[in-house]
Amino acid sequence: MKTFKGRIIAPGTCSAKAVVTHQGFNTLASLQKALQFGDKTAKVSDQNNPDLYGKSIAGKALCLPQTIGSTTGGLVLYCACEMKRNPACMLFSNRIDSLACAGSVLASVWSDTKMVVIDELGDEFLAYVKDGDTISIAEDGTVTVE
Repeated sequence: MKTFKGRIIAPGTCSAKAVVTHQGFNTLASLQKALQFGDKTAKVSDQNNPDLYGKSIAGKALCLPQTIGSTTGGLVLYCACEMKRNPACMLFSNRIDSLACAGSVLASVWSDTKMVVIDELGDEFLAYVKDGDTISIAEDGTVTVE
């Protein structure tokens, strides 16, 4: 068990199983099929991300360095929350980008479905966490990996 402290973007507490990528997460390419065609498990449809392709991220702790891709990224995250196809939390090793941040904050304010978001967890976090680990997030932004 190890703890990490990051910066809170969208507050809350949660506990979820980790799904990990070591490359940029393209929100549109990854969630497009889930949002358009009704996949409630939100299987990642981005074939360019072998860490996540075909894996379900709905209700999971999505551990990633950063998001990449389209300027629709923030809206995609907000829509995923509205449709209840979002990760339970997004845990960034790097600083969150402005688009993902905007979508996360909008979802935390406007959506009934909450998605906890913490950034700046560091490279050690992403090197330590593995698929299937249990992630717990405390109200103060402390992330525990078990």
